[in-house]
Amino acid sequence: MKVLVTGGLGFIGSNFIRYILDRYSDVEVVNIDAMKYGSNPNNLRDVGERYSFIKGDISDYELMAEVVKDVDVIVNFAAETHVDRSISNPYSFLQSNVVGVFTILEAVRKKNPNAKLVHVSTDEVYGDTVKGSFKEDDRLKPSSPYSASKAAAEMFVLAYVRTYGLHAVITRCTNNYGPYQFPEKLIPKTIIRASMNLKVPIYGTGKNVRDWIYVLDHCEALDLVMREGDKGEIYNISSGEEKTNLEVVRIILDLMGKDESLIEFVEDRPGHDLRYSLDSSKIRELGWKPKHSFREGIKKTVEWYLENEWWWKPLADERTLHPTPWKLMW
Repeated sequence: MKVLVTGGLGFIGSNFIRYILDRYSDVEVVNIDAMKYGSNPNNLRDVGERYSFIKGDISDYELMAEVVKDVDVIVNFAAETHVDRSISNPYSFLQSNVVGVFTILEAVRKKNPNAKLVHVSTDEVYGDTVKGSFKEDDRLKPSSPYSASKAAAEMFVLAYVRTYGLHAVITRCTNNYGPYQFPEKLIPKTIIRASMNLKVPIYGTGKNVRDWIYVLDHCEALDLVMREGDKGEIYNISSGEEKTNLEVVRIILDLMGKDESLIEFVEDRPGHDLRYSLDSSKIRELGWKPKHSFREGIKKTVEWYLENEWWWKPLADERTLHPTPWKLMW
């Protein structure tokens, strides 16, 4: 089987590539990545055979029309993903997350309509909720330019399934964590700043709730959907491990033997969603469930960052580790 991965130099995409190359001996992976700020060639520097890389943008139709021709599956991770950056520069999110997905769909429709497309979306398309958990057919109510762009992309995917009969599926996952996550995100930022005995910033009161999933559990779910997901279906992926941002930071500091005096509450970002929660019973009925508890996964993650300074030190600058990056970028 030949799999085209878009955005495979990013956090989740690179973990997925490693996962399927390790698990299957008959899979060949082609990775196309524009190498923007979230891309890092070091994420895949030691992968061996059955892997090839193309530098390119998913918004480039001529390129996408060529690379989709002879693949069996396309797994689309390529996206601008950081909410803070979407607040400061919404246009780039429209270009990558909407126009880029439209370009992929057009290339598949015209050049390889039998290929299967797995479009990786996000739980943020639902907006937030005080109680209960979102199901796949609940109304979308995005809060940020980032989540709005992801919701718009989903509408194009579903329209191409209905109108042109493309074999596409959508996944919506909760917050991922694990190795190779860009330092500006909460968990790696906390680990890195704490290791340097710097203050660890938390937005607002720290009571924002997220469902945290270890990245390899997400990769297993994507693998299942890639192979068994039904045409036109949407699958929520969640661990059920809901924690406030403050709880997450306290657990990390405890694992690192650091004092909670490092915690510093900073000005909240605009439109900050209070709580995300997904009902993932649909994909669990296919046989998937997470293997890592949060405590197990976060321990592995802390150890990885502490043992791999070579990876994050070149990325850990003022821009990525700033306490309120949305203000710096605005």
